[in-house]
Amino acid sequence: MLYGAIAGTIPDLDVLLNFVTDEISATAMHRGFSHSLLFCILLSPLLGWLLFKLDRKKKASLKQWTLMFFFVLVTHPILDAHTTWGTQFFWPIDIRLAFNNIFVIDPLYTLPFLTLVLAAMFHKRTSIKRRKLNNLGLILSSGYLLLTIVFKGIGFYAFKKVLNRQRIEHFSLVTKPTPLNTILWNAQIETEKGYRIAYYSFFDKKAISFGSEIPKGHDLLTPYKDQKDIKTLIELSRGFYFIEEVADGFIYTDLKFGQYGFTENSPYIWQYKLTKNSEGTLSIKKLDFPATSASTSTALGLLIERVKGN
Repeated sequence: MLYGAIAGTIPDLDVLLNFVTDEISATAMHRGFSHSLLFCILLSPLLGWLLFKLDRKKKASLKQWTLMFFFVLVTHPILDAHTTWGTQFFWPIDIRLAFNNIFVIDPLYTLPFLTLVLAAMFHKRTSIKRRKLNNLGLILSSGYLLLTIVFKGIGFYAFKKVLNRQRIEHFSLVTKPTPLNTILWNAQIETEKGYRIAYYSFFDKKAISFGSEIPKGHDLLTPYKDQKDIKTLIELSRGFYFIEEVADGFIYTDLKFGQYGFTENSPYIWQYKLTKNSEGTLSIKKLDFPATSASTSTALGLLIERVKGN
């Protein structure tokens, strides 16, 4: 369990890239190579061999150690692929898997699984009860993950039905769960000139309402679209972003991570300040959201109220 817990954190060590490269490059490489099948295939034999050498009592064979590390490593990016950020599981092929069916933190997935793993720790390694507790944890967590795909389908159908009934023309529809739950779903549609956003809880009584159109403003970046970092930002947003002009540059809003609140006018979580410089390019700075205890508790309260229905 100890070795598995340590190995399970290895793919996320790519956050250390923040210390050796710029913020935009580090963001682009996050959940890249370290979350790929190739990484798991290359690293698991090395870790397996190391533990086989350290395991003087030979409790497991080289093959068993290697398989343990492979499954610990590979399930990490597979799980992350179900979140909004997704993973480049097939790296170096430039495909980012993001199924958008579970938030990166979901207590209903984590807590039952964690509780049963901790309970298993109080039984001997060879205990049948220990194995049963581990299996039950896997069944509950994986069962819930499958259920979130069903929930996503229900939400998608509800949004699509409203769009068809109201004859709202759109190019694409993206649905994703809001933080900490899979009851309240967010929808973002792309129209010819902008984006529209809506929320739907399974407990809603009123009809789904898509907010007013947010202008894309993509043309504002036309003089700078050959700039490497601007290209990276657009790729990370998967096309879902809008630009607002300010006195010394622009505000770049990535719609992928949604809003800090659950209304049309709520502030957006992921934004950059693009400042014009004397060289005719844009300098980029990630804007920090004021995540004070007050604003966090306020957002949590808004989430709970919105989950209850409109």
